[in-house]
Amino acid sequence: MSLKSIMRELKELKDGIGNMSKRGDQSKLWRSRTRSHVAPDEAPLESQLSEQSPWANLPPELLLDIIQRVEESETAWPARAVVVFCAAVCRSWREITKEIVKTPEQCGRLTFPISLKQPGPRESPIQCYIRRDRTSSTFLLFYGLVPSEGESDKLLLAARKVRRATCTDFVISLVADDFSRASNTYVGKLRSNFLGTKFTVYDSQSPCDSRIQSTARPRRRFHSKQVSPRLPACNYIIGTVTYELNVLRTRGPRRMHCILHSIPVSAIQEGGTAPTPSALPQSLDEQLSPLHSSKGKEPIVDIISPSIQATPVFSPGSREPLALKNKAPRWHEQLQCWCLNFKGRVTVASVKNFQLVAAVEPSHNVSPEEQEKVILQFGKIGKDIFTMDYRYPLSAFQAFAISLSCFDTKPACE
Repeated sequence: MSLKSIMRELKELKDGIGNMSKRGDQSKLWRSRTRSHVAPDEAPLESQLSEQSPWANLPPELLLDIIQRVEESETAWPARAVVVFCAAVCRSWREITKEIVKTPEQCGRLTFPISLKQPGPRESPIQCYIRRDRTSSTFLLFYGLVPSEGESDKLLLAARKVRRATCTDFVISLVADDFSRASNTYVGKLRSNFLGTKFTVYDSQSPCDSRIQSTARPRRRFHSKQVSPRLPACNYIIGTVTYELNVLRTRGPRRMHCILHSIPVSAIQEGGTAPTPSALPQSLDEQLSPLHSSKGKEPIVDIISPSIQATPVFSPGSREPLALKNKAPRWHEQLQCWCLNFKGRVTVASVKNFQLVAAVEPSHNVSPEEQEKVILQFGKIGKDIFTMDYRYPLSAFQAFAISLSCFDTKPACE
C-alpha cells in the first residue's frame, strides 16, 4: 500500500471518529478541537476505535515505518494534520507517534497542543502572526508568515481582553470560541495593574522544573472528589512584564523588561536546557498535589480563588530566572524615527514594535552571540495584523502572553 493511500485511510478514519460518538457534546468538542488548535493529546472513544479498527493490530515494525514516513513527508500545516490523525487511531499508534514526533526545539515544528508550551528552536525562529478583532476584543495567533488568502492558516492560541475595575485580563485559550477558565481549553492568562505598566503571566500548568507556590489568602478547601476535573486548579505565575514610566513624556519607543520565573538563566548558557513539559494536565488531580490524608479520609486540596492574585515563592537554592530586555533602537536621521532591523518581518512603524534579547551580567557567562540573539520580536504589518517570531528558550504561549501586553493602554509609558 502506498503512502498516499495510507494517509487517505487515516483521514477517513479520523472523519469517522465523530460519527461513532453516542453523546453529541463529546462529538462536538472533538470536532472543534481538531479544527481550532494544533492537535489533541488524547483521542476520544479509544475503546470503540480499538475494537473496530484493523489499524490497531498492525505489527509494531510496520506501524513504526508507516508513522515515520508520514512524519517525514508532512512537515507543514494543514498537511501535518495527518500526523495528528495517526495519534488519534488508538493507544499504540499514539504512543509510537509521540515517540517519533520531536519537540519544537529539536525539529522546529508544532504538532501537538503541548508544543505550544515547549521551547522553540535554537537556530531559526518560529514565525507566526496575530490578528486583532477590535469589536470582540479578541486576538488570534496563527502559524505562518503572513495571512493567507484562503484563511486556512493554523490557529494556535486565542485571547480575549477583559477590562476590570482595577486591571485588565487577557484570557488565553486553545480555541477562539471558549474563554472560560472552567474549560479544558484554558491555558493561562495575562493580567495588568491599574496603570498598565506591569503585567503578570499566569499558566494553568505548573512549571516542570521549579516549584512556584502561592501564599495568597483566603483559600478554598475541597475534597478531591468534590471538584470538577474541568475546573482549573489555580494559576501559576511564570513571568512578569514591566514597562518603564515615561515621566518626562519624551518621544521614543517603549522600554520593557521581562522576568521569566519558569526559565533559569542557565538555559541560555552553553550546554543549558530550558524546562520542557511533556504533556498537558488532563484533570485536576494531575495539576494539584493533594495534602496528606489520614484515617482513610479523602485527600484535601487547596484551590486559589480566581479573584486572588498568587505570588511566586522561591526556595533559597532556586536558580536565577531569565531576564529579557527590549533591544535599543537607533535613530534614523533621514527617516526621523527610531529603527530596528526586523529583517522584513515588520513593515509599519508603531510604538508596539519591539525586539527582546537576554539581559545578563558578565557573571552569567553567556556568550556575546547569545546576548545579541533576538529571542522574541513583534511588530505591525497592517491594520490589526502583527507578526510574532519567537525562538528558544521561549514557548509559543510565553511569547504570545508577552506580545499581548502591547495591546493594553499605557498612558504613563508614552
